[in-house]
Amino acid sequence: MIVKKLELDFFRNYSHLEAEFDPRVNLIYGDNAQGKTNLLEAVAYLSAARSHRARYDREMIMLDVDSAFVKGEVFSRDRDFTLEARLLRGKGRQLWSNGVKLKTAGELAGILNTVLFCPEDLSLIRAGSEERRRFLDGAICQLRPRYTQALAEYSRLYGHKTRILRDWQENPSLLQMLDDFSLRMAQTGAVIIHYRAHFIKRLRERAPAIHANFSGGREELELRYQTVSTVNDPLMRPRELLPLLLEHQEKHRQAELDSRQCLSGPHKDDLMVDIGGKNAKTYASQGQTRTAALSLKLAQREIFQEETGEWPVLLLDDVLSELDPKRQSFVLNRIQGGQVFITCCEEEKLEGLEGGKAFHIQNGRLM
Repeated sequence: MIVKKLELDFFRNYSHLEAEFDPRVNLIYGDNAQGKTNLLEAVAYLSAARSHRARYDREMIMLDVDSAFVKGEVFSRDRDFTLEARLLRGKGRQLWSNGVKLKTAGELAGILNTVLFCPEDLSLIRAGSEERRRFLDGAICQLRPRYTQALAEYSRLYGHKTRILRDWQENPSLLQMLDDFSLRMAQTGAVIIHYRAHFIKRLRERAPAIHANFSGGREELELRYQTVSTVNDPLMRPRELLPLLLEHQEKHRQAELDSRQCLSGPHKDDLMVDIGGKNAKTYASQGQTRTAALSLKLAQREIFQEETGEWPVLLLDDVLSELDPKRQSFVLNRIQGGQVFITCCEEEKLEGLEGGKAFHIQNGRLM
């Protein structure tokens, strides 16, 4: 998969940008706060209409402007695609593929796969479970349109059920709808758990070996999927998971009513990461945290390649500067094949990479 050309209008600090990229390595360099990360964010947005750092699309629109536009010329599946996204302040977004307007973001799945690693990804290990769910969701949404649809539906149902639980004491008639929303959440949640379990299984097959190589064989990485307690085998089919989720809901029904919160479901899932038998969130050092997070992302990249037969576009945001020379060499050797975007502060960072182009970004402009 290759991003051949990118066009931006009023996206973040880019009033306008047009750039054509190399199919191998693209070095994006410049001082801090000039727009290097914004460029990578735009590329990643075209893969699943999701941002790694913006909760709402409007956050990516330049101030005092009503809309932003992102357009990418992409080569994938042995053909050319034109992907377009228009972000509208307060009015959602519009997506197109080869001029055809898309109904959902799920229709982007598999056209342009990207794997992004940035300094904030240390939160993958150190932060709460929400960050690890975000990682899983972002990865699986690029591969499985059904997962994207299930995730959107679950979020909608969760919002409705939360409002029912919050307001039922003031308006008891709301309880008439509670069981219906709980059932539909369990049905949708079973799909989510099924896909997450299978993706984590594939991560477990790859990430520990990458981490071991990264650490010179000194550290052992372990991954576990933590979901609702009634599910002993999350790899089961959704229809087999459904009664187990309903059982868990029933056990927590009164607690939900008392606390006025939705306590049962995959919105509380976690990807547990251990290093050397200890919980990485609590005990990992800065270096171990960075190594574990990067190992997860490189494993994700290999899964995408195995799934599609094409390397996804790899986006490395200020990664090399945080690594010692030995680990830099490991990363550069590991990412051979496929298109890569690397941001840094000095052009010299291109040393050690074969071929490619360098782009100097200054104040949202290509110099």
